[in-house]
Amino acid sequence: MTLDAKTKKNILKDIIRDLHAGGDVGALQARFAALVKDVSGAEIGAMEQELIDEGLPETEVRRLCDLHVKVFESSLDAQTAPQTEPGHPLHTLAEENRAVAALVAEVRRVLDGLKAGSVDPAAGRARMAGLLEDLAQVEKHYLKKENQLFPRLEAKGVSGPSKVMWAVHDDIRAHLKDLRRALDLGDAELIVRTGHWVLQEIMDMVGKEEKVLFPMALELLDAGDWARVKTGEEEIGYAWIPPAPAWPPSSPGRTAAAADPGARSGAIGLDTGRLTPEQIDLMLTHLPVDISYVDENDTVLYYSATPERIFPRTPGVIGRKVQNCHPPKSLDVVERILKAFRAGERDTAEFWIDLQGKFIHIRYFALRDAAGAYKGSLEVSQDVTAIRGLRGERRLLDWDRPRADGEV
Repeated sequence: MTLDAKTKKNILKDIIRDLHAGGDVGALQARFAALVKDVSGAEIGAMEQELIDEGLPETEVRRLCDLHVKVFESSLDAQTAPQTEPGHPLHTLAEENRAVAALVAEVRRVLDGLKAGSVDPAAGRARMAGLLEDLAQVEKHYLKKENQLFPRLEAKGVSGPSKVMWAVHDDIRAHLKDLRRALDLGDAELIVRTGHWVLQEIMDMVGKEEKVLFPMALELLDAGDWARVKTGEEEIGYAWIPPAPAWPPSSPGRTAAAADPGARSGAIGLDTGRLTPEQIDLMLTHLPVDISYVDENDTVLYYSATPERIFPRTPGVIGRKVQNCHPPKSLDVVERILKAFRAGERDTAEFWIDLQGKFIHIRYFALRDAAGAYKGSLEVSQDVTAIRGLRGERRLLDWDRPRADGEV
């Protein structure tokens, strides 16, 4: 008997509810095989979104999403991976997955050698340090998903699976840092244990992308959506592979402006009234700070595309809810700031952090009109490392003085 889409989805949801209630994985796999002939990654993603919409916490979906895939793995394994042409954003992400799989295999060989004692410990750690630097490029892969692909899925009403994946990205980032610390300590046992753990996380994410995320995205997004996904690739960069060709092939010179009708019209979304759009853009992109503007509805309207942003941004964040632009672990802080700004209880919030040897100052400002009505918030981030080191005074122009090594 062929089941209609609604009946199949209800069966899938019942199976997942039982899984979350502690049901036996093997029994649920058998139940799935008996009731449903096949299921697509897109159907799994849609089912997870409906469960979240019905009240299942995203944290619970995240905790058991590996089991979701396991229950349906026989059906997913039998399906052909989505095929896209070179230059298409999914083709690029899939190529990066193939590259990371090869890199993970090499790292595992080194870890196995360290564990077995078949390689010199010092040489093995040195090799691991180099491979870890290479593995760190996975950040570019995740940023393209978070900043470009996820916003388009959110626009289609699918945000739950994306948030779950983002949280796992953050776990992988944290565990890569743990592996770096283990290398610094020189503890071979800790290196092996931590290394195998994070490598498995990375490969599990590859599986979720190939089996669930990519098919779901291909089903939901149209050509215009994919053009918008494509616009941020060059800014973020590519992990392990050469820059992707232009896409669609018929538009070799396609840019972010060409993909965005609002950009073609020259609209920037700021109302100063006295400067041309070109002048506003020049001014904001030459300030020594990163600026992001969020309106009173928590929608991102603008960010300054400075040459060296502290925190990556791409055109995919425009029109996105600011809550979806932050990792799940910092969402409570973001919500608290916005709530206090909207209520008029606070006008500023301030943080400072150490980031890769730089001292970063981050400030948030509530924006209010002449009548005091809340009109949004401004995020301003600045690398103040050099500023903190200033001493004494400089009252004269200093262009002709020879610079010391490393001095700006």
